[in-house]
Amino acid sequence: MRIHYDWRLARVVDDEGNIVDELEWDGPITPTSLSKRLKIIQGGRNLPEVSTLSERFPNAIIDEMGALSDPHWPEIGDLEKVFQKATLELAKMGVADSSGDLDRRLDMLVSAAQELRSSWTTSEARCVEWSGLFITEANLDSQRNDIPVAISSSRTISEASEKLGVNPPKHLPSDLEWSSMFSHANTVTRSSEILDQIENAIREIANIHAPSLSALLGPISAAKLISLAGGRERLARMPSGSLQVLGAHAAMSAHRRGAPPPKHGAVLFSMPQVSRSPRWVRGKIARYLAGKASIAVRVDHFEGERWDESKIEEINSEIEAIKDKFPRPPKRRV
Repeated sequence: MRIHYDWRLARVVDDEGNIVDELEWDGPITPTSLSKRLKIIQGGRNLPEVSTLSERFPNAIIDEMGALSDPHWPEIGDLEKVFQKATLELAKMGVADSSGDLDRRLDMLVSAAQELRSSWTTSEARCVEWSGLFITEANLDSQRNDIPVAISSSRTISEASEKLGVNPPKHLPSDLEWSSMFSHANTVTRSSEILDQIENAIREIANIHAPSLSALLGPISAAKLISLAGGRERLARMPSGSLQVLGAHAAMSAHRRGAPPPKHGAVLFSMPQVSRSPRWVRGKIARYLAGKASIAVRVDHFEGERWDESKIEEINSEIEAIKDKFPRPPKRRV
């Protein structure tokens, strides 16, 4: 026997298609009440009628396809309009629920930050080089951050030179070219402000959603790992070895073609504990850090005791111990 169902009723049907028992929904048929029942089905849970019939007939199998498995299921009839309104309400409920999904919100913020940073990096380099054609005495390295600000806050190129503390340019841009430089510099400075806002939002949500992981890796790196994994729960259930290479897409593709496996992904390599360590211990430190990050995100997801500063200091001390244990590169085998 099998149990077929939809939002209206549930039936127990024997192997020959005969109806053994059935229960109808006796509640008020309104778009709101119907949308709530549809949400229960959407979430993979049983409606009360299905649960009752399952208790009555413990040997009956609940058909996952529901009413779709029954070719003789009654038509919806006059309730079609109510059903359509209910599905619309269900969609609105889904949109409202998604705004409370911190995984999705973090993913949006991380993606927005990456896209904006990529654009900003190119525009900022162009702004500095362009300005350097005229303000030749400016130090394009040490004054790199000051140049877009000076250009965007000045009325002329000479005024920008004065703000940078150098002599005015020998050759001046035309009014139209200066206007273009000024607008471009404004775009760079505005993009930098927006990027700061987005990253501050990432820090805020990451510290709430993954406080232990954020304490260990920093909220930006924690958010990137969660985004790459597809959510906090998936990251918490991921082996530490997989977490270690998150973000190493190109290296993993090369590994499939015969190259050596990557020792770390982009996220872990961005950590100073890894990137500022001697190359011969980076793999060891990345593996150790990935193991601790795996534990930290599980603490966050399964609501364990939040890691404090003393725990982080203990981990950093272990990292220093790894460096001390391997002060020189291993001898190459002949």
